Amino acid sequence: MSDYVLTLTCPEQLGIVHAVAGFLVEHGCDIVDNRQFDSERFYMRVHFRGSDADLDSLRADFARTASLYDMEWQLNDLAVRPRVLIMVSRFGHCLNDLLYRWQTGQLKIDIPLIVSNHTTFWRLAESYGIPFAHVPVTRETKPDAEARLLDLIARNSIELTVLARYMQVLSDDLCQKLDGRVINIHHSFLPSFKGAKPYHQAFDRGVKVVGATALRDP
Repeated sequence: MSDYVLTLTCPEQLGIVHAVAGFLVEHGCDIVDNRQFDSERFYMRVHFRGSDADLDSLRADFARTASLYDMEWQLNDLAVRPRVLIMVSRFGHCLNDLLYRWQTGQLKIDIPLIVSNHTTFWRLAESYGIPFAHVPVTRETKPDAEARLLDLIARNSIELTVLARYMQVLSDDLCQKLDGRVINIHHSFLPSFKGAKPYHQAFDRGVKVVGATALRDP
């Protein structure tokens, strides 16, 4: 029995949850987990199991429901492991955690490549058997470095790029080209305090509350 995840966003309106749940019932599916929230838009992530239809048929059928609510959506098979690029600079705690979870099977992804603007973690990548690419970045070489990064993403068929304490601000052009395919592991000071030493900036501004944010649930 296959497990699937449906993620969607659309304008907030009545009937969205009913429509999604009704679609799943009609296709003989059981909801394993459902998460949703709304602000000016509605967001929903549904993990469901079981259906006589294959993935392509489910997608084709759900497209009709999605069109009624102007949804942006994805429907994926959890058995398919996404190809994920990890980018890091000189602080390795996020990278170490991701690699540990990947090695122990908690993180069901494939990691074809680790990219860094420093050489600090090439031995760590080697110890996990993962190729490592050093792409140095300066103010003058940033366009060339980002062009090389896009080439690496294309050649390795990368579906998602994770910035795991990658301490470079991506250009607007690169962000547009990676729209919907990049996430950033960061503290809640972003985007209010950009660049170096955000904690120092927040302290000088008198910030009293610290938290964390999550950009996208895979």
